[in-house]
Amino acid sequence: MQANNEEAIAHLLADLVEYARGRWSPDAFVPLESFLSFYYELVDTQDLQSRSIADLYGAAMAHWQTAQRFVPGGVAALRVYNPVLDEHGWHSDHTVIEIVNDDMPFLVDSVTMEVNRCGLTLHSAIHPVYRVWRDAQGAIVRIEPGGATSGDEASTNGSRLESFIHFEIDRCGDAAKLAQLRSSIARVLGDVRAAVEDWPKMQAVAKETIKALAARERSEETEEARAFLEWMVADHFTFLGLRDYALVAHGDDFALRGVSGTGAGILRDEQKLADAPDLTPLPKAAGAIIGETMPIFLTKANSRATVHRPGYLDYVGVKLFGPDGKLIGERRMLGLYTSTAYTDSINEIPIVRRKCANVVRRAGFLAKGHLHKSLVSVLEQYPRDELFQTNEDELYDIALGILRLQEHQRTRLFVRRDRFERFVSCLVFVAREKYNTDLRQRIAKLLGGAFNGTGVEFTPLLSESPLARIHIVVRTSSGVLPEVDTTELEKRLVQATRRWQDDLADALLERFGEEEGNRLLQRYGDSFPAGYREDYVARTAVRDIELIEAAQRSESLSMNLYRPIEAAPRVFRFKVYRVGQSIALSRSLPMLEHLGVRVDEERPYLIEPPGGAPAWVHDFGLELTDSAEFDIERVKALFEEAFARVWAGEVENDDFNRLVLRAQLAAREVSILRAYAKYLRQVGSTFSDAYIERAVTGNPALARGLVDLFLTRFDPAVGAARAERTEQLLQGIQSALDQVPNLDEDRILRQFLGVINATVRTNYFRRDQAGAPLPYLSFKLDPSRVPGLPEPKPMFEIWVYSPRVEGVHLRGGRVARGGLRWSDRREDFRTEVLGLMKAQMVKNTVIVPVGSKGGFVVKNPPAGGDREATLREGIACYQTFLRGLLDVTDNRQGGAITPPPDVVRHDSDDPYLVVAADKGTATFSDYANAIARQYGFWLDDAFASGGSVGYDHKKMGITARGAWESVKRHFREMGFDTQTTDFSVVGVGDMSGDVFGNGMLLSRHIRLVAAFDHRHIFLDPDPDPETSFVERERMFALERSSWADYDPAKISAGGGVFPRTAKAISISPAVRAVLGIDAAALAPNELIRAILLAPVDLLYNGGIGTYVKATRETHAQVGDRANDGVRVNGAQLRAKVVAEGGNLGLTQLGRIEFAQKGGRINTDAIDNSAGVDCSDHEVNIKILLGLVVADGEMTEKQRNALLAEMTDEVGQLVLRDNYEQTQALSIAGRYAPQLLEAEARLMRSLERLGRLNRAIEFLPSDDDIAERQAGALGLTTPERAVLLAYSKMWLYDELLDSDLPEDALVADMLRDYFPKPLQTRFADAAERHPLKREILATHLANALVNRVGCTFVHRLQEETDAKPSDIVHACIMARDVFDIGELWLRIDALDNRVADDVQARMFVDVARLVERAALWFLRQLQAAQLARDSAGVAALIARCREAAARLAPRLPALLPSAELAALDERRRALEQAGVDADLAARVASGDISAAVLDIAEVASSAAQPLELVAGVYFALGTMLDYAFISERASALPTHTHWDMLARAAALAELARLKRTLTASALAHAPERASTDAIAAAWREQRAPQLERFAQLVTEQRASGGASLSMLLVLVREMAVLERR
Repeated sequence: MQANNEEAIAHLLADLVEYARGRWSPDAFVPLESFLSFYYELVDTQDLQSRSIADLYGAAMAHWQTAQRFVPGGVAALRVYNPVLDEHGWHSDHTVIEIVNDDMPFLVDSVTMEVNRCGLTLHSAIHPVYRVWRDAQGAIVRIEPGGATSGDEASTNGSRLESFIHFEIDRCGDAAKLAQLRSSIARVLGDVRAAVEDWPKMQAVAKETIKALAARERSEETEEARAFLEWMVADHFTFLGLRDYALVAHGDDFALRGVSGTGAGILRDEQKLADAPDLTPLPKAAGAIIGETMPIFLTKANSRATVHRPGYLDYVGVKLFGPDGKLIGERRMLGLYTSTAYTDSINEIPIVRRKCANVVRRAGFLAKGHLHKSLVSVLEQYPRDELFQTNEDELYDIALGILRLQEHQRTRLFVRRDRFERFVSCLVFVAREKYNTDLRQRIAKLLGGAFNGTGVEFTPLLSESPLARIHIVVRTSSGVLPEVDTTELEKRLVQATRRWQDDLADALLERFGEEEGNRLLQRYGDSFPAGYREDYVARTAVRDIELIEAAQRSESLSMNLYRPIEAAPRVFRFKVYRVGQSIALSRSLPMLEHLGVRVDEERPYLIEPPGGAPAWVHDFGLELTDSAEFDIERVKALFEEAFARVWAGEVENDDFNRLVLRAQLAAREVSILRAYAKYLRQVGSTFSDAYIERAVTGNPALARGLVDLFLTRFDPAVGAARAERTEQLLQGIQSALDQVPNLDEDRILRQFLGVINATVRTNYFRRDQAGAPLPYLSFKLDPSRVPGLPEPKPMFEIWVYSPRVEGVHLRGGRVARGGLRWSDRREDFRTEVLGLMKAQMVKNTVIVPVGSKGGFVVKNPPAGGDREATLREGIACYQTFLRGLLDVTDNRQGGAITPPPDVVRHDSDDPYLVVAADKGTATFSDYANAIARQYGFWLDDAFASGGSVGYDHKKMGITARGAWESVKRHFREMGFDTQTTDFSVVGVGDMSGDVFGNGMLLSRHIRLVAAFDHRHIFLDPDPDPETSFVERERMFALERSSWADYDPAKISAGGGVFPRTAKAISISPAVRAVLGIDAAALAPNELIRAILLAPVDLLYNGGIGTYVKATRETHAQVGDRANDGVRVNGAQLRAKVVAEGGNLGLTQLGRIEFAQKGGRINTDAIDNSAGVDCSDHEVNIKILLGLVVADGEMTEKQRNALLAEMTDEVGQLVLRDNYEQTQALSIAGRYAPQLLEAEARLMRSLERLGRLNRAIEFLPSDDDIAERQAGALGLTTPERAVLLAYSKMWLYDELLDSDLPEDALVADMLRDYFPKPLQTRFADAAERHPLKREILATHLANALVNRVGCTFVHRLQEETDAKPSDIVHACIMARDVFDIGELWLRIDALDNRVADDVQARMFVDVARLVERAALWFLRQLQAAQLARDSAGVAALIARCREAAARLAPRLPALLPSAELAALDERRRALEQAGVDADLAARVASGDISAAVLDIAEVASSAAQPLELVAGVYFALGTMLDYAFISERASALPTHTHWDMLARAAALAELARLKRTLTASALAHAPERASTDAIAAAWREQRAPQLERFAQLVTEQRASGGASLSMLLVLVREMAVLERR
């Protein structure tokens, strides 16, 4: 660094010299070059870098000019000025002092000292010394650096060393101040010259004085005095002034008068100030010096040195004696002891050594002992000036006092008065840790005041000693040194030096005892800042320390609400303690304001304990914003807890918190009302959050009452008095509500009352494992009792609330299932969930549970949108939501229902709760099952399907495969096989998704021409099906992918992948052709609309969002703002088929509009039901295997392996439901106009039962139905899908309420529900399945409705007044008799082999057989009262089944020719359509097969052979034209329910007559008579009646119409035949 500085200076000086050279002649420049080359040589480069060369040159030349005025040996040349460019030729921002003087000691030090004394800052100091040669006129002719030497001594002749001083100080623009500064510096320079010039003289006088002392009579004092003077002369004293003074009388005392001509140095006569007095009176205390034997005395002068050092001058007085030996005066020597005087040992300084030796001797300590050494150490460290000045007695007392103090750390004061009364020397000892500037200033102030000081000087000493020593010298005016009681002064000093920390130490020891108190003192003693110590007494800090320690232990806040004694009634203070970081006002102020207080001030204090984390104490000054007062003792804990909970995020920061003070509610009690308020907003309250808060907080008594009501209803500790106390509270609340003047507030408060009364369970009183309240609330509600709840109302509802998450779970029944969705609709997520639950109800008709749906919102997602952090928060919120659900759900233990602990139930047992994945929670099932296991929930990992031990829907592709059944069905209706023929597709989604990705791999003939998701748009106008399939397959296998990963080389010409962020996308001709558009470029949203409207075979939705609405719907009604820009109308769609793998892709009205236009579409609930179906199978299988594991027949590991083995079969069971459900819709769609009347009656019936709201479900009104009937139109498939679901739900409930699930007839159906490995192996466990009844009811409802239609059971119920369960029972009997199940499967197998319409007609024919057989069994069972007689039913089935088996092959021989011809015609038509002969025969003979039941019954009752009975039956049928009568009966219009009942009654009577007439014919027949003979005999016996009957039939044939009256006439006439 030094080398670099020297190098920089050298370059700078070279530049400076060159700069100057051009401004002078060569001769004149010679001395200047030498001057300039050395002027800046010793200056630091940093001081020069900011200066220009011109200014450096100007400053040096200005000094050169000053030097020209200097006269060597005379007064210094001095210039003090402010350089200005125009005036001085250079510029500086500072005031400049220029001095040229003969070189001598002390110049720079003394001038610097004077500058500092004037309070000015020295910015730059340049002080080179030159050897100067001047001519006779004083001009400089030669100049060299002062340190330069030449080999020739003569070369220095005529030269002198001169000191050049250039100072730059704070700029001073005041001329008077400049003049004063100039005068002061000139005086100092004069003092320096005088001192330096008279140095030899003063040395000589001193030596003379030594000789004089030596000549005196020898004594110990004289010798010591002489030795001291010799020590001084030996370079231990810097002589600055010397003078003799004569001792003269002055009144009663003495005075000193200067002796003229004796002065030297600064005491020269000419240096004396004009106003200085001639006489100096001696104080009385100084008079004692006169009588002392010591010839010398030492003290301090009362003036500071102006030369060398700024301290007070050391004063050495030597007594002068006359020839007679009397004292005649003093010789005064002024100067400064050199540094060695302060560093040498006391044993080396005369006088001092004698004093110290005497003190040690007087102390009498053992030589080399501890006390001896300690005393010597005290003396060595004693202020050296004091050793010079103090007398032996004073030194002894003080030294011993200090020695004794070494053992005790306490404050002591030792005072020595100057005998001339010019100052007081004070030694103050304080504990070292106490010492600081503030303490020193307080001590100095106290001592200065006590002694009337005019100035105070201090010298601290901090050593290894535990005590700090402060040497304070109090300067006083001469003669005004007061007498002071030093003992009292020391007490005052002790008090003054007592630190706040000392009070803290006492308080800590008092509060915590010695051990803990000392620990805390060590930690916190010096940790509190000065501001805190000024504001609070130490006892307050003790409490603060307690709370800081508590905050540190808990790693949270500590608080203290208090009211100072002088505070007004509504004013109080609040301290908050936090370790680590401070509390931001931006966060704390809103929290306090929401608590109902105004913050008037805040005082923050940083407490920094050594080696520990800092702590902050925030002291808030608060004032109530309300006029009411409160008792701080009652609300202190409530307020502190509320603030802490809000800070920790356990309680929300809103105006509800005002209830803490207003209603004196705890923060968690306030959360009850807040949770209900959030719920009310979700169920459609029109009031804002802020208004609800004002309404509740504005009525604190009512708020308190509502909370008390809640607590009384649900506190487990209330016990038997619950009902009475609840009633009392309700009466009080009602009375208070009547007094609320504001109608809106009244309405809001009544809503709160309503939902509290509708609450049936809560987890409020449950605790976690540590016994702490749960950080969330859940309420189970009875929706039917919630006022103003929007339709449809679920059966059960659970609301979960916390500051982090809000969620709702809606169930349509006791056994219900559905997914839990991570919703992004914070304001109305319940509306979203309600819509999904409604759809789930429809979807779940294929499974055991009815529909449910849950949804939650993450209220505080991580800032910045970090995906992983957001996911973690979502999982945590999901887990909280699940805990809230399970907290209020019953459990099953050992076959018994166990209520949740600490939950008061106001409803019945309710143990069934299952959940599933949904949007945002696809991978969360394991988290859910882990929580279920924590709770010991009976469903265990069946609680949430699809976990790591379960069926992975994406791997199975089950949802997409289910949707693909709908696709195949739609195309089959058009005579198109998607698995063998190429077809065009546009889609919503990408290959990373489950539904879209799997769906686009379900046929190798898919031509995916366009697709989009939220990131990209994919266009492939002419794809190769196989190539594109392989590429999609590759992408699907990637861990993560987007359309951007699609290989561009595999995309056809004109296609590509485009980001949705693009401003515009160019459209190639190929794309324009395939999308049916003309635009050459489109914005991304416009292109997406074009994709949705593309004229393709299939629009496949596998994404998220609603993209199609009805024309009459607004975007706002759809409720999916994110897709408003791309949404289209159903009437605009040009695709032939729409498949909904994803939920809510179309609105229901959008579907209907598309279907009415001719499009083929079901609903999302139909298309994507396979997912929920698979989940339900998983749950029920796990429940079954759970029983097996519990029985010890299987380990959990074996269970898991078996689950995996059954994956494919479970998939097939699920897809079977999808297949049959879409088949039912397809068949009904072909007969829509004919079915409309029956469907309308079903809708009306469901409405009457309160099970259906047509408006909500967008089903046609009666007026709409009338219009459709007039137009020969029926329901659309989307409408029928809804009705299909509602019919199943109705039938399910009916079956569940019946005893049919226990009937032996349906036992095999329970086995059929499970995969084959479970059917026989675990049949016994299946019988104990907790959901056995629900499984059977679901299976029965689905099997029947899917095969015979949604109106079937209702129609038969209308005709027979039978219970639905009985109708289903009869259908099962029909199934078993005619092997209907096997028949259906054989027809199913004709897919893509026969035309779809042929297949549909075959199903209709079989359904007619089921209907006729069921009606027959119903009537038989009703007549025989065998409804639930298992043995009688089994016998009847066996009898009928035998008859069907025996008669079916013999029908050609048994049937009359006309009926046989008709049968052959139907059979041949089916065979020609591609149906195999056997199946064709069975289906074609369906109408005839129903007659087998009558034949079997008659054969049994008449004890006749089946074949004989059959022959007679068919012969009479031909005779009486049964076929015509049945045809006319079926064609009868049934405009009213009564018409239907009348027709049913007539047909029932007709059926009875057929059997009766056959039995009568057989009864009167001869034994072994043939069929023809029996028929002929019967005909002969009734010839007249038969003739009349034949005439009636002929007339009815001729009429061409059919009426109920005509049918009744024919039945009556047949009855006549019976009586004959």
